[in-house]
Amino acid sequence: MAIQAVRGMKDLLPGEAAKWRFIEATAREVFAAFGFGEIRVPVLERTELFARSIGEATDIVEKEMYTFSDRSGDSLTLRPEATAGILRAYIENKLHGQPGPHKLFTIGPMFRHERPQKGRLRQFHQLDVEVLDDAGPLVDAELLVMLTQLLTRLGLKHVKLMVNSLGCPDCRPQFRAALIAFLDAKRQGLCDDCRRRLDVNPLRVLDCKAESCQRAVEGAPSIQDHLCPGCREHFGELRRLLDLAGVDHAVNPRLVRGLDYYVRTTFEAVAGDLGAQNAVAGGGRYDGLVERLGGPAQACIGFGAGIERLALLIDDRPEWRAGPDLFIAAIGPQARDWAFAQAQEMRAHGVWVEMSGEDKSLKAQMRRADKLGAARVLVLGESELAAGTANLKDMLGQGGQSPVSLSDLGRTIFPRRYNQ
Repeated sequence: MAIQAVRGMKDLLPGEAAKWRFIEATAREVFAAFGFGEIRVPVLERTELFARSIGEATDIVEKEMYTFSDRSGDSLTLRPEATAGILRAYIENKLHGQPGPHKLFTIGPMFRHERPQKGRLRQFHQLDVEVLDDAGPLVDAELLVMLTQLLTRLGLKHVKLMVNSLGCPDCRPQFRAALIAFLDAKRQGLCDDCRRRLDVNPLRVLDCKAESCQRAVEGAPSIQDHLCPGCREHFGELRRLLDLAGVDHAVNPRLVRGLDYYVRTTFEAVAGDLGAQNAVAGGGRYDGLVERLGGPAQACIGFGAGIERLALLIDDRPEWRAGPDLFIAAIGPQARDWAFAQAQEMRAHGVWVEMSGEDKSLKAQMRRADKLGAARVLVLGESELAAGTANLKDMLGQGGQSPVSLSDLGRTIFPRRYNQ
C-alpha cells in the first residue's frame, strides 16, 4: 500500500503555491510599510514554554500539542502558536535591552492535534505579528489598521472586524466571579468541556461553539459592564482611533479568544464564507507575558492570520497559473544543443524557458508547449540554425508567427529582462 500523508497535514502543490506566494509577498509589503522586521524562530521548543505562556488549563496544552521526549529525556513540543517562541527569542537574545517598541513578524507552520476540517489542519501556517514594549491604544489601533489593509490588499470581501476588551487584573476578577455565578446555575446544560472550563477558565465558555453552551450563555454578564476606568478609557480610545482611520468594526462582548495570556484589547477578523471555523485572523494584548517568561515587565500586542483560511477566500488569478515565457521546439541534434545553451543564458536573466528533454517530433513538442501554456514558441531546425533565423509563434495573442534573428535572441525577445 502506498504511504500517504499524515492525517491533517496537506501537501501544497505548485498551483496552490503561487497563491501562497502572493499572500506572503503582500503581507511583507504591508508589514514593511508599518516598520515591521522579520524574525525566524524554531518550530520546536521546550514544552514548558507553551505551558507557562498559553496556560496549562487551555485545550491547546491539555489536548492539542504534539509533545514528545527526546533522547536526553527533555520534553519538546512542535509549536502550536508563534507568540511564545518569539518572546523566548526576544528575552534570550536580550532584544529588550534595545530601544523599543519592537515590531516583529514571522511566517511559518504551526501544529495542533485537532479534528481536521475546512480551514483547520493539524499542520497549518500563519502570518504572525507582534509589537513588544508599547502599552498605548494607538499601537492597538495601528495593528488593526495594518490587518485591515492586509485583508483589503489580498482582495478579501465579507470580512468583519470584531473587537472586545478582556479587562485587566484589576477588573477581570469581578467579571469572572459574576460569570461563574451566572453559569453555575446552568452547569447541567453545558457540554463536558465547558463544565470543566467553568472551574478553571470560565471565560472560554463564552467562546464555545456547542449549541447547548451558546444557549446557556444567553444573557450572561458582559465584560463591558465590569471594566475599570483605565480599561474603559483604553478601549474607548482604541475605538475612536479606528473610527478616525475609517476602519469598520463592531464590539463583540463574548469575544475572548482561546489563550490565557490576553488582557484588554482582543480582536478577530471573521469571514462569512468559512462555516464554523470562520476567523481568518485574531489576536490581542498580552501585557504580562514577557515577565511571566522571565523577561522584564512589558506591554505587548499581536495577532496571527491563517494562510490556509486566507487562501480559501482569495480567487485564483490567471497569472498564478502562467506558463513559460518561451518554449524552444528544436529538431535535430545541433538545434537541440544550441537551444540548450540559449535556454541557460536566458534563464540567467530571469526568463522562464522550456524545451523537450527528448528528441520528439515537432508536433509532439508543440502539444507540450500548448499544455504548459507557453506564451511563445521558437521553432528551430538545422536549416533555421544555418540561416540564423527562426519563426517565433505567438501562443497567447492572435496566434501568428514572425521571423526572428537568432543572434542575441534573448535580448531581442525580452529586452526588459536584459536591461534590468
